[in-house]
Amino acid sequence: MVATESEQTLARDDPAPSFDLPATDGSTYSLDDFGEYEALLLVFTCNHCPYAEAKFALLNDLAAEYDEVAVVGINPNDAEEYPDDSFDRMTELVRDGTIAYDAYLRDETQEVAREYGAVCTPDPFLFRNEGSADEPRFLLSYHGRLDDAMNPDEEPTEFYVRQAIDSILAGEDVDLEFMPSRGCSIKWREE
Repeated sequence: MVATESEQTLARDDPAPSFDLPATDGSTYSLDDFGEYEALLLVFTCNHCPYAEAKFALLNDLAAEYDEVAVVGINPNDAEEYPDDSFDRMTELVRDGTIAYDAYLRDETQEVAREYGAVCTPDPFLFRNEGSADEPRFLLSYHGRLDDAMNPDEEPTEFYVRQAIDSILAGEDVDLEFMPSRGCSIKWREE
C-alpha cells in the first residue's frame, strides 16, 4: 500500500465538471440530480483501500446528519485488476449497510476522476449550490482532507469537512486552505 496525497487541480469557485454515472441503486446520476441540495460532497473513493475504509463511517454519518448536503461516493478504480472495486462489490457494500451515502457511483471509464483531478482514495470535493433546484450551479468551496487523521489507524480529533459544510450552510465562505487528502492511489487502467 503506497500512500498518495491529493493535488489541487480545480480552484476554489470552479464549477463542478459534469458527469453521468451509474449508481448502485440502478439509477444514473448527473449533477442536476442533486439540485435540491445546498451542497454536494463528492468523494472519489473505493471499496478496498484502508484509507477509504477508515472514512466510511464518517461519510455515512454526514449523509445521515445533513439533509441539505448530498454525500456521493465515486469509485473510479480499475475493477479488472482490483476485483474488490467491482460494481457488484459496491452494490453489496451498500446493500449490507457498510456504505450508506446518498449515492455510490461507478466511474468505469475513469474520465470523471481525471476531469476532477482526483488522484487518491479518498479524495473529497465539496461544492456549494449557487443555482436552483431546477438549474443547480455547483462551485468548489473546499477540496482536501476530511479530518486530521492521516492514517487509517488514527482517530480524528478535528473534522475539516464538517467545518466546511457548516460554513456553506451558514452562507459563509469556507475559511480552510487546501490540505491534501491522503490515501491509496487511484488504480488507473493501463492504456
